Amino acid sequence: MENPGPSVVHVVDDDEAVRDSMRALLESYGIEVRAYASASEFLVVSPAQRKGCVLLDLHMPGMSGLELLELLRAYRSRIPVIAISGRGDSVLKERAVRAGAHTLLYKPVASDVLMSALAQAFLTAELCAF
Repeated sequence: MENPGPSVVHVVDDDEAVRDSMRALLESYGIEVRAYASASEFLVVSPAQRKGCVLLDLHMPGMSGLELLELLRAYRSRIPVIAISGRGDSVLKERAVRAGAHTLLYKPVASDVLMSALAQAFLTAELCAF
């Protein structure tokens, strides 16, 4: 399997409808999408295949998105993570940013806001590759 480039988005969300809608939107922009129903499903993927960026739901059963983000940073992963939450919680936002989230977006996310955040994350991913 070929290593994905920076234009790959890993969508980690336990809600199948959210994963499907994110996939449809991103693929309409020509972005490759890989979708995962849980943090543990994402962790099974080899680190060499975790290129691009991650759209990460913070509220999932089992390992939460915040726990996954903290684990990625503990292992010094530099993959940009855009955290997504359905709750406007300032404490959660502070924890996500402190844990290394590129940004935190709130559901429902407007497509132009999402695409702008992804453009910035892709730039970060390219810079981290050097």
